[in-house]
Amino acid sequence: MRTARFTLASMPRRTALIVAVPEAEEAVGALRLEHDWSASVGVPAHVTILFPFLPPERIDEDALRALFASQPAFDFTLDRIERFDNGLVWLHPEPSEPFGELTAVVTGAWPDYPPYEGTIDVVIPHLTVSEDPLDDLDVELPIASRASHVTLIEEEEPGGRWTTRLLLPLATAG
Repeated sequence: MRTARFTLASMPRRTALIVAVPEAEEAVGALRLEHDWSASVGVPAHVTILFPFLPPERIDEDALRALFASQPAFDFTLDRIERFDNGLVWLHPEPSEPFGELTAVVTGAWPDYPPYEGTIDVVIPHLTVSEDPLDDLDVELPIASRASHVTLIEEEEPGGRWTTRLLLPLATAG
């Protein structure tokens, strides 16, 4: 009997749509580097809009630009520390609804790509600080930010570093 062997080279490269939160880097950057795999491969502090997204070669950049240009930019604040049942520590964005609306718009346009491959029933917008349970977390909150664009990031190679491929501006008033 022959078993399938998978190597990183045989895996497809992945992409994601995120709202980067550079204002959070000073407060949680070191913690993320130590406790969040994505930080160690170049993913900035962020709130995920959709992961995984399309394979890199199937992305229509013009369609993405048009989609996000029709969505309003918004202000938000990372206002408190939360924990999921699995121990993951995260920061709550307030308001969180605009992030969910962005996810809904993308999944409406690409229904074959549900958030987290459909493994999560309810997507809760969040900024991951640690995949490990941490007690006595000392993070200075609140952190004010503005979602002015969505960032398309992609792996340089399967399992490798992630880089910014495209900034997708959101609509601004006026």
